[in-house]
Amino acid sequence: MSAISEAVLAGEQEGDYSAVDKARVVEALSRVLPAGSLMYESEDLKPYECDGLSAYRQMPMVVVLPTTEDQVVSILKICHELQVPVVARGAGTGLSGGATPHAFGVLLSLARFNRILSVDPHSRLAVVQPGVRNLAISEAVAVHELYYAPDPSSQIACTIGGNVAENSGGVHCLKYGLTVHNVLKVRGVTIAGEIVEFGSLAPDAPGYDLLAAVIGSEGMLAVVTEVVVKLTPKPQLAQCVLAAFDDVVKAGDAVAAIIAAGIIPAGLEMMDQPATVAVEDFVHAGYPLDAKAILLCESDGTPEEVADEIARMRQVLEAGGATEVRVSRDEAERMRFWAGRKAAFPAAGRLSPDYYCMDGTIPRKRVGEMLEAIQSMERKYDLRCINVFHAGDGNLHPLILFDANQPGELERAEEFGADILELSVELGGTVTGEHGVGIEKINQMCSQFTRPELAMFFRVKAAFDPAGLLNPGKAIPTLNRCAEYGRIRVSGGQLPHPELPRF
Repeated sequence: MSAISEAVLAGEQEGDYSAVDKARVVEALSRVLPAGSLMYESEDLKPYECDGLSAYRQMPMVVVLPTTEDQVVSILKICHELQVPVVARGAGTGLSGGATPHAFGVLLSLARFNRILSVDPHSRLAVVQPGVRNLAISEAVAVHELYYAPDPSSQIACTIGGNVAENSGGVHCLKYGLTVHNVLKVRGVTIAGEIVEFGSLAPDAPGYDLLAAVIGSEGMLAVVTEVVVKLTPKPQLAQCVLAAFDDVVKAGDAVAAIIAAGIIPAGLEMMDQPATVAVEDFVHAGYPLDAKAILLCESDGTPEEVADEIARMRQVLEAGGATEVRVSRDEAERMRFWAGRKAAFPAAGRLSPDYYCMDGTIPRKRVGEMLEAIQSMERKYDLRCINVFHAGDGNLHPLILFDANQPGELERAEEFGADILELSVELGGTVTGEHGVGIEKINQMCSQFTRPELAMFFRVKAAFDPAGLLNPGKAIPTLNRCAEYGRIRVSGGQLPHPELPRF
């Protein structure tokens, strides 16, 4: 076993790649890629220096844009032979820095893998390449009265490969599940250039559930080249209930009450007053601006099922203190309600030069408690925060507003976000829901997991990638990092910035 492999297993370091010979890498890659598929000049690399977490930027050494699986195999074999790190990238919409390039590595873009290979409406599945946009699948199968259920707010741009990497969800994940619940099979290539398949076209596959391990692995185990997704029949009817509350704790308690009543809505979202005000000015969704918080609760199914479920939800919401309950009268109004929720991120961009989108998960019954804590943190850090939640499953998306041009504001925003994540763990939750860990949450992983657990994560990584070349420095913190982070937390010092993967 190589020294790097032993270090990966031990979780003590991420390797030293500073000796990588760029000229040699470029020459080797140019032999297997067609013209226009290899970039290494600084002006060509600039667009790839970050993903949606734009606060952290790093120019890659080389960018490759393959069009075939054979080219991916050749690229990875070369990188494996030359011990060059590889970071796979989809649309670059990720929010945790998972696609942040490596300074001495290859950025492997799957943007040209953008074809829907086949659709089987009878088996309700589609075979797609990783560069296919999430929404494009639903658009392509609409003629069959089917759609792809996971619907991240970025679905118009984000790709299926990225969804697989981060185990993305969306506003309807409460009823229809995350990516892991809507993918049957993933085909990919290991760092050694071996083609591997996880899952099957059947509901289950023999052996260990490696499909679930690969989905959400943030590009650290294999480079995805093909995905088989499940398709869901369109419901006969869908209606959305908008409920307004004069107190955020009441709204949070109402979320728990709905689930406790045995109701599983198609979607159950929460927005606080600053978020609704920002969104209403942006898309004119018809939200009540005097409410301290609103809930969006969707019911779908047959007309009879929808009528019964909405009646039950209305009863729970009114008993929970809702000051107004409004049911969408037609499809256009339902879409307006959801358009407002899905526009929360761009609406935040109109309020502040920069914003920092967090992603943690807590028990549903603690939502109100978390919102009150965030209000205290706003005063502590002298920064505003607007809140939009996948409330049904406790997935938080606080948007911390700041101005990176003002000295110290980015650092305060980072500390604000770290406090939210630390509190998520204290409340019985986790540091991420659907955005991944990347480089953003790597410090808080030290708070959530023990040393033996982290060591086991590295062992799983090493089983696929012994040299630690796929997306190094992401998701799993080294034990040295956790020791340092623990010392800083005890001493009350400045939290360390996420390290860019350049070791």
